[in-house]
Amino acid sequence: MRFASLPCLLLAGALAGCAFSPPPKADAAAPLPLAAILEKQVYQMSPAEAGRYIAHIHEAEPDLRKRIAAIGRKNIGQPYSLHLLGEFPFEIHDGLPLFSLQQSDCVVFAEHTYAMALSQSWEEFFWMLQRIRYRDGVIGVATRNHYTEMDWNVANRWLVTDISAELAGPGGPAYDMTVDRARFLRTRHNTVREIPVETSRQAYVPKDQVATIVAQLNEGDFVNVISTRDGEYWASHVGLVVLGPDGERHFLHSSEPKVREETFAAYIARAAEREARNAREGKRGQVLAGFKFLRLNEQIAVPPMAPQPRPGRAAGL
Repeated sequence: MRFASLPCLLLAGALAGCAFSPPPKADAAAPLPLAAILEKQVYQMSPAEAGRYIAHIHEAEPDLRKRIAAIGRKNIGQPYSLHLLGEFPFEIHDGLPLFSLQQSDCVVFAEHTYAMALSQSWEEFFWMLQRIRYRDGVIGVATRNHYTEMDWNVANRWLVTDISAELAGPGGPAYDMTVDRARFLRTRHNTVREIPVETSRQAYVPKDQVATIVAQLNEGDFVNVISTRDGEYWASHVGLVVLGPDGERHFLHSSEPKVREETFAAYIARAAEREARNAREGKRGQVLAGFKFLRLNEQIAVPPMAPQPRPGRAAGL
């Protein structure tokens, strides 16, 4: 009988060890208990933790309006960052991601709050976020709801209804708005789309009348801040209505430097201070004109998300 040499036996033993006795893997970090997750603000959570929070708050607060307020307040202190999100990696026209929990701008804050309040899991939240942010839920820079009054408010009529004209009353103010989406996409995003220029007339509540109508607002309503400069009017900022401990209507929103909650009177006063400072310094800044208010719908039927077309192919190919 011929025996294998000692080096061959050692090699065989080593190979057998690799094949049948893998080294033990390091244990994954144990998930935090729910109580520990609830001590965090949402912007301090990982996506996995945020998913557990979403499931918890859906069970703990069945009232949608109160759930919106609770989730929004769970992000107070979240750092503000302008031009935060994009379509990356679905599109590579920029490197900005589809979502961020750590930071927000005003629109991102409102979208995330609504999407979380309407969802029961991280997966549903991410789906809902795209449904709110894009026309028909089709991800792309050309289908993003860029213009608040003429894109976001219109595409999300299933979620909110503009009641600005009703609140302002007969003879209330309005402004004409014209959007050239094709030019905007070409100059800002290097994207060519043939989209006709569109015009619209937008009602709003002037800032000096807000105190008389604010009690008619409901928790969870959507707010557009209307600014003006050189005769042009536009929605320069957005946020949410929440109720204070005494029932007073508060404005919950993301603005420099972080998410905050304040009364509408306090917001208007801060705007006046900024405008006075700009005047003293000779700066040509925007001026607060008033607000548009959109009522959170009582019955919400989320529309299906349109399927993504196959990029670069004609239909049916």
